[in-house]
Amino acid sequence: MITASLINSLSGVRHGFFTRRGGVSDGLYNSLNCGFGSDDAADNVAQNRALAMACIDQPAGALVTARQVHSATVVAVSHPWTQEEAPEADGLVTDVRGIALGIVTADCTPVLFADAKAKIIGAAHAGWHGARDGVLEATVEAMAKLGARPERIVAAMGPCIRMGSYEVGPEFKETFMADGAANESFFAPARRDGHFLFDLPTYVYRRLAAIGIKDIQLLQIDNFRSPDLFFSHRRATLAGEPDSGRNLSAIVLGK
Repeated sequence: MITASLINSLSGVRHGFFTRRGGVSDGLYNSLNCGFGSDDAADNVAQNRALAMACIDQPAGALVTARQVHSATVVAVSHPWTQEEAPEADGLVTDVRGIALGIVTADCTPVLFADAKAKIIGAAHAGWHGARDGVLEATVEAMAKLGARPERIVAAMGPCIRMGSYEVGPEFKETFMADGAANESFFAPARRDGHFLFDLPTYVYRRLAAIGIKDIQLLQIDNFRSPDLFFSHRRATLAGEPDSGRNLSAIVLGK
């Protein structure tokens, strides 16, 4: 488990960006695969999630995740739910102690939020699609509805795919350029003619800064280039593998 010093400095908040180590899964999912959306055995995933919760001193039932669909939908969580009850969403917020908000990723950026004074937390799954559509802004707005203030919110961005590993085609860049010429700064030429490298974490960082989040920490880890520590969908695809595990990030208000 890796933590962000920015959130560690807060009173009454626990969190973790979990690596792929320390679980019970094997094969492609070795070993702490926390994604029910993978083809791993559901019992293995459930055990792995329980092991992760134990690392932040929470019971297995504290963890709440959504069925992530790369949207800007955010849900305020008032009570834990089962996986079968999980709504489609890519952002979660709560002011309830003992509910661990979880995000699973395999290249996208996990973002954990906290307003320690208001005792409100949030978590967002920020891939390029969700970030462009506004999941970060929607998560902060949902926290504000519970009483948080953007200028007090801190945000920690976990391991994700970084620019040197994220090659995209010309149509991808055109999508972003349609939003404004300033988005040119998130692209660099790739080795393949007509292709580009996209800087997802910097894009996410600037979206956060633009909505008034002053304290942002980006963990400088490329999950694509860290096969011993993190799962990567893109790495698995390039290797011809049929699936990949999912990395868990979670945050909870202590009881």
